[in-house]
Amino acid sequence: PNSLVEQGRHEEGRKVLKKVRGTTNVDAEFTDLVDASEAARAIKHPFRNLLQRKNRPQLIIGALALPAFQQLTGMNSILFYAPVFFQSLGFSSNVSLYSSTITNGALVIAALISMFLVDRFGRRAFYIEAGIEMLIEMVAVGITLAVNFGDGKTLPKGISFFLVICICLFVLAYGRSWGPLGWLVPSELFPLETRSAGQSIVVCVNMIFTALIAQCFLAALCHLKYGIFLLFAGLILIMTSFVFFFLPETKQVPIEEVILLWRKHWFWKNYVSEEDVKAHFGGKPEA
Repeated sequence: PNSLVEQGRHEEGRKVLKKVRGTTNVDAEFTDLVDASEAARAIKHPFRNLLQRKNRPQLIIGALALPAFQQLTGMNSILFYAPVFFQSLGFSSNVSLYSSTITNGALVIAALISMFLVDRFGRRAFYIEAGIEMLIEMVAVGITLAVNFGDGKTLPKGISFFLVICICLFVLAYGRSWGPLGWLVPSELFPLETRSAGQSIVVCVNMIFTALIAQCFLAALCHLKYGIFLLFAGLILIMTSFVFFFLPETKQVPIEEVILLWRKHWFWKNYVSEEDVKAHFGGKPEA
């Protein structure tokens, strides 16, 4: 509804808001959206505003951390080099070429799961559960390769299929969490007055880390060998811990009320004061 209001499509925005809230009694909230949209148009320096102390949480989490973490999971490395990886596990070149179909098919299935369940269980639950699952799978792949691969060894078929299953489970976990939520959650964190600047930074950070990972992965694989998977496991542990400690739940929280999440958070309340909250609501009572 926020996007539709920003485009001047008020009636469509009202219909979507009613659908999202599951009630027809949305007049007060819709008025707030219109007021916030008009206030946002009056903002002349969204990038400067994003650097203000009160906006530090969404700058760090939404604009920098989450898009970077999305790439540091190692998912794009698997997508980019899946045929090479599958062939190195002993599969024929023809089978290896189908690896992209397998991984992309798993991504589609996972995205559908996320679409239907993320609003029921919440963003944090999906991030943390999938992070733990991805961590286990990366450790499993790394240890299995360390024990069974190298010095001219040929992997037994059973081990190869086990590794493929681990990779597919990793893709499924990513596809329902860090993949789609890496775009969804930042969009839920930025207030309208900094949304354009914040989303611009999200895209830039994501593309920068995509390019870095793509350029560095093969060199890192040659030097670290199986250790590259343990490296990704360590990064996933850090990311999941970050989400656990620093990301509040944004499920069904209106954008205008996200500032209350920061104010109530054990760490981010050091950056968002009561005066900031009062100024944000223009002296109106907090929701």
